[in-house]
Amino acid sequence: MDKYGLIGYPLGHSFSISYFNEKFANEHIDAEYINFEIPTIDDLQEVLASTPQLKGLNVTIPYKEKVIRFLDSVSPEARAIGAVNVIRVTHKGNSVKLRGFNSDVIGFTKSIEPMLEKHHKKALILGTGGASKAINYGLKSLGLETVFVSRYERPNTIQYETITPDVVREYNVIVNCTPVGMYPHFDECPKLPYEALDSHNILYDLIYNPDQTRFMKNGLKQGAQVKNGLEMLLLQAFASWEFWNGRE
Repeated sequence: MDKYGLIGYPLGHSFSISYFNEKFANEHIDAEYINFEIPTIDDLQEVLASTPQLKGLNVTIPYKEKVIRFLDSVSPEARAIGAVNVIRVTHKGNSVKLRGFNSDVIGFTKSIEPMLEKHHKKALILGTGGASKAINYGLKSLGLETVFVSRYERPNTIQYETITPDVVREYNVIVNCTPVGMYPHFDECPKLPYEALDSHNILYDLIYNPDQTRFMKNGLKQGAQVKNGLEMLLLQAFASWEFWNGRE
């Protein structure tokens, strides 16, 4: 039986395990998807050694960047982004080859593109982790200018306290790549001048639990377009399957 899985730490609620095991059952695919909760990325070697039937992995927080040094090859897109969240595992004799891909960018661009109009030229990316790099790559590929927002002073970022009403009017696409507002912290949201939003704004939240975050609710009150990360996840899962099966 082929094995697929997810590496990350900690792994609480995982969308992938339920999605793929349901897919395998429905489509009569002789395979199983497993969560590998590994406290350090060095434990990847043990996962590979103890699971000889492994054909593919998804990678989540905090290993999307750290995993790259273990890979034999990386797709040009994942290399440019600097983060990997899909690994194809190929067995040749006694050797195991690992190739890294990024499905975040595919899932996100396909999901946000239908929402974009001519006046959407600039975007704020909230957060600086592995996912935010893919979002940045995706937005730029769609022709938008981007700025990263961080809580801390970092190179090439602005801080939340410097975001004025004028900034959110100009950077009218705002993508939340942070866990702020995720279950169980429903009442939290990134600090922004929400009162300055209007129908020209898009608020896109990578979070999908809850399905409507405080960030999104604040946008809706002002007439902004909003979307959560569920469609992106479904598109990513579809892309993972394609990558694992050599259809790049």
